[in-house]
Amino acid sequence: MSKFIVLVIDSFGVGAMPDVSDVRPQDVGANTCAHILQTYPKLRLANLEKLGLLNALHLGSPDFHDSVMQDSPQASFGVALLQHEGGDTFMGHQEIMGTLPRAPLSMPFSTVKTRVANALRQQSYQVEERSAPDDSSNLQFLWVNNCVAIGDNLEADLGQVFNICANLSEINFAQVEKIGRIVRGCVEVNRVIAYGGQLSHSHAIIGAAEVKQQHYIGINSPKSGVYDKGFQVIHLGYGVDANVQVAQQLDKVNIPTVLVGKVADIVANPAGRNYQQLVDSQAILDITLAEIQRAGSAFICTNIQETDLAGHGQDVARYAERLQLVDNMLGKMTAAMATGDCLVIMADHGNDPTIGHSKHTREQVPLLVYQAGVTDFQPNSIRLGTRQTMSDVGATVCEFFAAPAPQNGHSFWRQLTEHSH
Repeated sequence: MSKFIVLVIDSFGVGAMPDVSDVRPQDVGANTCAHILQTYPKLRLANLEKLGLLNALHLGSPDFHDSVMQDSPQASFGVALLQHEGGDTFMGHQEIMGTLPRAPLSMPFSTVKTRVANALRQQSYQVEERSAPDDSSNLQFLWVNNCVAIGDNLEADLGQVFNICANLSEINFAQVEKIGRIVRGCVEVNRVIAYGGQLSHSHAIIGAAEVKQQHYIGINSPKSGVYDKGFQVIHLGYGVDANVQVAQQLDKVNIPTVLVGKVADIVANPAGRNYQQLVDSQAILDITLAEIQRAGSAFICTNIQETDLAGHGQDVARYAERLQLVDNMLGKMTAAMATGDCLVIMADHGNDPTIGHSKHTREQVPLLVYQAGVTDFQPNSIRLGTRQTMSDVGATVCEFFAAPAPQNGHSFWRQLTEHSH
């Protein structure tokens, strides 16, 4: 009986991808991990340090030396490049699960607005068109049943995601999801996000409408207040074949997949256990610890979202505080692992809170590996190098359980086992 745990510290990148000067010039110089440690040079994350965080950071950023933390001589570590375009939580997790990323379509919501409106009206929804306050452009978002706004996502890369933002005091979430699926059925962007929160009045959503770059109109979600009370969300992807991802490959060999936190909202796992719509890091880590302690074999994948939210908020102090919480729980998690269990700590992209914008940053991510009963006794570090895709993690999970390989990625399990015997 063995467990393989993947802990995704959402947005905790270790340096800009080599291609950012060409594809995302706004991310030149981004380094989420380094800039947090530079802001708090006395911050010591003892468990992450032991597992090789500085080793991975120095692999991605060889000139970084501004921290009390040091390289770990016994760490198993590497970094992984992003194979998906941009820096996206949804596609990042599909990539981790073994999906070969496809180039995303990019288009303003305005190009499909009429098609979406017609589809909703055919289902008897009341659909209006509304402009952003104080905006002189001709752009409009859709206003459905006086409590749901449909338009561009303003937090992700513009043009790749459409949002359905609802007042859950006026409409239940099942209806919001139904609207989301109607939208999903008539558009081809990477992701449609249907979400909402409990508001005292739906005008708060209209008042948070904004126009970006003269082509995109949507709702500023934090400003609308939907995150503050009763928040619920579902992410609806496009072009992802769940049948060749890790969860379905493990199901073929009767290994259950356990998804905890945001990953459970965005990755298909029909045969496993899913802890969905969770944001609080302590609650997420408590569930993860309980699943590690549970009898039987399992693949456990957990997402810590609050680090990403701190990045969006450009809040370095909050980011560092959430990292300390994760680090403290890591000690309990590794202590609970049985000999033969394996833990990978990684991220899905960056979100540098010091870079000057509030969007994700396109960064390579750390790969820190802990093998219970092995790591503490190996004399030298195991260098996994620079992996070309985060799918290598999914491929490694499948090899660990002797399951069929996923669609994408190359396993590094043999590198770990050859050095540990």
